[in-house]
Amino acid sequence: MSRKGNCLDNACAEFFFGTLKSESFYTSKFKDIDELKIAIEDYIRYYNPRRISLRFNGLSPVEYRLKSYPGRN
Repeated sequence: MSRKGNCLDNACAEFFFGTLKSESFYTSKFKDIDELKIAIEDYIRYYNPRRISLRFNGLSPVEYRLKSYPGRN
């Protein structure tokens, strides 16, 4: 459990939700909560397997991991 008011304790989650908001939430309008839930689920399915990262030389995180550990599929 992180300390109150200290986002550094939960940096990975903070980064993910910040990215979710900037790439999905702020660029769309949702009619109702169900549409928002579907959009969040779609983004989560997209985030690791397909989202290209410049940090990983244009590979998705999953592709980068597979390339880093040959023989692990």
